[in-house]
Amino acid sequence: MTRSWWGWGNAQDAVSGAELRMLLSRVRALIPGELTEHRPPAVAALGLRAPRVSAPASLAALCSAEPADRAAHAHGKAFRDVVRNLHGELRHVPDLVVRPRDERDVTDLMDWCSREGIAVIPYGGGSSVVGGVEPRFDGHPAVVTLDLERLDRVLEIDRTSRAARIQAGVFGPRLEAQLRPHGLTLRHFPQSFEFSTLGGWLATRAGGHYATLYTHIDDMVESMRVVTPSGVSASRRLPGSGAGPSPDRLFLGSEGTLGVITEAWMRLQERPRRRAGASVRFDDYAAAVAATRAIAQSGLHPANCRLLDAAESLINAGVSVGGGVLVLAFESADHPVRRSLERAVELCRDHGGEPFADPAGEPGRNSGGEPGMNDGGEPAGDSAGNSGRGSARNSGEGRSGGSATETWRSSFLRMPYQRDALARHSMIAETFETACTWDRFEALHRAVTGAARQAIREVTGTGVVTCRFTHVYPDGPAPYFGVYAPGRWGSTVAQWDHIKAAVSEAIEAHGGTITHHHAVGRDHRPWYDRQRPDPFAAALSAAKAALDPAGVLNPGVLLPVP
Repeated sequence: MTRSWWGWGNAQDAVSGAELRMLLSRVRALIPGELTEHRPPAVAALGLRAPRVSAPASLAALCSAEPADRAAHAHGKAFRDVVRNLHGELRHVPDLVVRPRDERDVTDLMDWCSREGIAVIPYGGGSSVVGGVEPRFDGHPAVVTLDLERLDRVLEIDRTSRAARIQAGVFGPRLEAQLRPHGLTLRHFPQSFEFSTLGGWLATRAGGHYATLYTHIDDMVESMRVVTPSGVSASRRLPGSGAGPSPDRLFLGSEGTLGVITEAWMRLQERPRRRAGASVRFDDYAAAVAATRAIAQSGLHPANCRLLDAAESLINAGVSVGGGVLVLAFESADHPVRRSLERAVELCRDHGGEPFADPAGEPGRNSGGEPGMNDGGEPAGDSAGNSGRGSARNSGEGRSGGSATETWRSSFLRMPYQRDALARHSMIAETFETACTWDRFEALHRAVTGAARQAIREVTGTGVVTCRFTHVYPDGPAPYFGVYAPGRWGSTVAQWDHIKAAVSEAIEAHGGTITHHHAVGRDHRPWYDRQRPDPFAAALSAAKAALDPAGVLNPGVLLPVP
């Protein structure tokens, strides 16, 4: 497989043929208009500036100045990144891409860059959708991207404590492949699973696609090792501690501004063997929200509790409903889960919901022969896992709630590729996400959808806004909104920025967070600055000055460039 330099994932997996024709026909049915395809330029035609720096001899073997390498590390994978790549607009490109072999190389690179004032962008899988890996800043003589992909091993497993010491550059599928022989899993499956790394998850406080309990990567960390320009921070392995502020919490979510995470001890789980799932339809959206809240507060802890509104249900699950569809799934490595599912369905019925199919079936074995796991090593019984093709074709699970669940899961796995295909046809297709308490959701939902629709009318004339819950907590949901609108080739970035700003203002004004799991990066900075308490901002700035006195680590992320 060949990674696409300009868009999501593997070039060979891009939307084409019958899939492309079907996608475009669905779009035309919702938003009529001409859809002309635009192709990305060749890397040789980009005209990248020459590198402004040469590495010292001790580091030269680790460095790449190849145009394709530099272009692939210039942007993340947001809609605005993909569109700029399609236009060949790479204004900020790293001078070198450096791939260390071990922690000593990371330390040597940090010493060189701090001494010379060269900016360093720590890089995992490059799946940032918030400008977190883009060298969009001035004031440094050069920029290097520190790609940790060679640090990709599980170094040690403590089976007794059920934990593992893992290098930060390991991608999701390779991590799970190394844990599988031990019957263990990290059980962290963001949508970017195939193209993101442990270090990236830690640096951005990533959320996996399990709806409850162990969903944020924070909860899975036992200890971390971080290289900073001022030295190495290594916390002690403990199940819990009340010894002052947590050192790990300082670096979790620091987005490469305070140090480079090189390895971590992570809490693991037994691989699930039992699953059950169902899809429930509602005629009223408010009732669907109330049912979801009841389940979130019931203590049942479903692995998946994903509420799709009517528009999301139609576009991505192929189901026409008045209120929405709730996709439910339970799993366990220890005990049957059928009764938990039955109770959740009962709660749905209390609010007018009705399942599409009998959810009573317990799972058997799938096509790969391993109970409850598909060939990618991730959960097949709900829509959480994503290693590419495997999740959509599991054939031996018990009932998962009928075709609505299967259709939505398949669409979910292809969404980033479909987004790229729509971007090639001048369509605006992008998402934004937040979280709020249950008492604020109705007002926030109304404000955000209203702001998005108004902004769409202003810049495109027409479009569709969808909403689904990615995670639910006893005290609130994490709504994930989608926007589909016709754009003007050459203006789609500006159009999206207008919509994004309007939505972000509505989120901030109605008590939501500017990001639940996409991170801050550079794109969310204006609203993060307002959300963050001033005393904490001062403390974070002081920590930055102490750990990175030369100010070379990922300038402009979380904090302004000095």
